[in-house]
Amino acid sequence: MARYTGPTNRLSRRFNTPLFGVTKAFERRPYPPGQHGPKLRRKFSEYAVGLNEKQKLRMIYGLLERQFRRTFEAAKKERGVTGERFIQLLETRLDSVVYLLGFARSRAAARQIVNHGHVRVNGHKVDIASYSLQVGDEIEIRNNASSRQLATRNLEENRARAVPGWLALSPEAFKAVVNRLPTREEMAPEINEQLIVEFYSRF
Repeated sequence: MARYTGPTNRLSRRFNTPLFGVTKAFERRPYPPGQHGPKLRRKFSEYAVGLNEKQKLRMIYGLLERQFRRTFEAAKKERGVTGERFIQLLETRLDSVVYLLGFARSRAAARQIVNHGHVRVNGHKVDIASYSLQVGDEIEIRNNASSRQLATRNLEENRARAVPGWLALSPEAFKAVVNRLPTREEMAPEINEQLIVEFYSRF
């Protein structure tokens, strides 16, 4: 699958948000990239503001435009607030949940863990990163040495990162359950999803 493989810190500086987790490089230079970055004070159009917000969210979840837009169209067809439902669909992807549980250091790493068959859902192997989890689903790391060793190492490294309240993790058993859907307050606080809805409504 195609994916972004460019400089991650440069993107974080462009959007003034640590998209891929806080890094020392971003902390040292929290301004846009380029030789004029520290002095740059541009006024953006409404279109540019919406585009930047959309690109920022897309990069956080590591999706290409076609998959991102397809998820948005699915959210439009469901009941509820489109913007909030859109982020819920992104947040409840299997790769995103594996990351939130601490089984991976990043969403990109979580996607690889899923694609390599290390994860089971409700007792069945699922190697599709975009698999949409539902309330009551059980996620488990496959019971073999390589899978459990990888999960153990990542859980140890991610101890400081709290697991969201809508997920119940049993680290000793390498299992977790989706207790409920996440609320807006529990998802992507740095994103204004209404700008994304307005951006896509132009087309």
